[in-house]
Amino acid sequence: MESVEVFTSEGKGRGLKAQKEFLPGDVIFAEPAYAAVVFDSLTHVICHTCFKRQERLHRCGQCKFAYYCDRTCQRAAWLNHKNECSAIKKHGKAPTENIRLAARIMWKIEREGSGLAEGCLVSIDDLQNHVDSFGEEEKKELRADVESFLEFWPSQSQQFGMQFISHIFGVISCNGFTLSDQRGLQAVGVGIFPNLCQANHDCWPNCTVIFNNGNHEAVRSMFHTQMRIELRALSKISPGDELTVSYVDFLNVSEERRKQLKKQYYFDCACEHCKKQIKDDLMLAVKEGESKPSAETVKEVIQFSKDTLEKINKARMEGLYHEVVKLCRECLKKQEPVLGDTNIYLLRILSIASEVLSYLQMFEEAADYAKRMVDGYMKIYHPNNAQLGMAVMRAGVTHWHAGLIEAGHGLICKAYAILLITHGPSHPITKDLEVMRVQTEMELRMFQQNEFMYYKMREAALKNQKIQVMPEPSNETSPSLFHKKE
Repeated sequence: MESVEVFTSEGKGRGLKAQKEFLPGDVIFAEPAYAAVVFDSLTHVICHTCFKRQERLHRCGQCKFAYYCDRTCQRAAWLNHKNECSAIKKHGKAPTENIRLAARIMWKIEREGSGLAEGCLVSIDDLQNHVDSFGEEEKKELRADVESFLEFWPSQSQQFGMQFISHIFGVISCNGFTLSDQRGLQAVGVGIFPNLCQANHDCWPNCTVIFNNGNHEAVRSMFHTQMRIELRALSKISPGDELTVSYVDFLNVSEERRKQLKKQYYFDCACEHCKKQIKDDLMLAVKEGESKPSAETVKEVIQFSKDTLEKINKARMEGLYHEVVKLCRECLKKQEPVLGDTNIYLLRILSIASEVLSYLQMFEEAADYAKRMVDGYMKIYHPNNAQLGMAVMRAGVTHWHAGLIEAGHGLICKAYAILLITHGPSHPITKDLEVMRVQTEMELRMFQQNEFMYYKMREAALKNQKIQVMPEPSNETSPSLFHKKE
């Protein structure tokens, strides 16, 4: 942690600043979790140590609750699972993820004390809890969590005061970091990372945070084996610059981002993009030209878009993907004469349509929507934004499956350049993308030499081996940075 220091950031409280120069893609620091747990709904399918999704997991023979990839992960977990294991057996069942995370934090404090842990810039005692800012509903949930915790907490363990227990739940509520599976596509757990908690928000940040599940087979270095978060530079950072991350997705107008930040993190965003409403005009763009739509028409189409998005979410929850496609087509028909190419309501429908059509293997139509979505995203997002990289990758794969090899290879190369910076070369997503880049490059050469032969060989290959079905569309947006209890 010698490359960063904690300082008092004007108007924001504590923050982190760089002690040396960083270039795009540099790892500023890597930090293991102080404590982390798998979400309640995924405890059977996600390893409780490295948070990777696996088909076959080994179950703890004692509590019958925890699951692991193999003996390596099980052994690595024992220090943190030992107390939990006996408490679950005694309690008769596992409590909720919030209670389990609070208990893991308390057992670590029991073992090591609540002072500065090794490699931490601040102690658990000093983390923000925002309990004083809680509304009535949040206070009610906090009281329920404290009661459940006291029922679960063993009498032989160190006993903590109500105020300190409330502090820990407050810390979890506003500092819990979302952990994702190895593909980075689904939120699977929540963890506390004290150093990361010091990084302040900016809607246009100079850093990004990536969760790296580690690799327990690479035993040569702790850095490579340990599950951790990595704070990575998105642009050139000079010594003395504040290190910032974005707590929310940028793809929303400044007023909506500020509302979300106030509600979830209890502060008023004063970043330049919010103060000057930078890019709001793009996100609310309407069709230009001689027959510019009236304000009333724009308002009607946006309301129609919002209503359609609600219907789409309901249809997706029920797995009615053909209904989703129908709703998207109807909405696009209304949006296209009125909304500009970068309007967020148009982009949201294009994103859903391309994803669902890809899953239904209607690749040509999906590719068209994906290209329009990416063109819009490129004008809005920071050029090194992780979500932009993932969207470009998805568009590239869709084009490739549609047989549009030139466009597919170009998009995959573009995505690879972004993810090298945001995720790094050793991340599973980047490795997958490198394999695709090599494969599409080989196919592109074949296509350029003889188009007819390329399509003949592609046709033969598809007869022998069906195109791998795209993953089933998720109802979730990409995992957000910090986990907020619903």
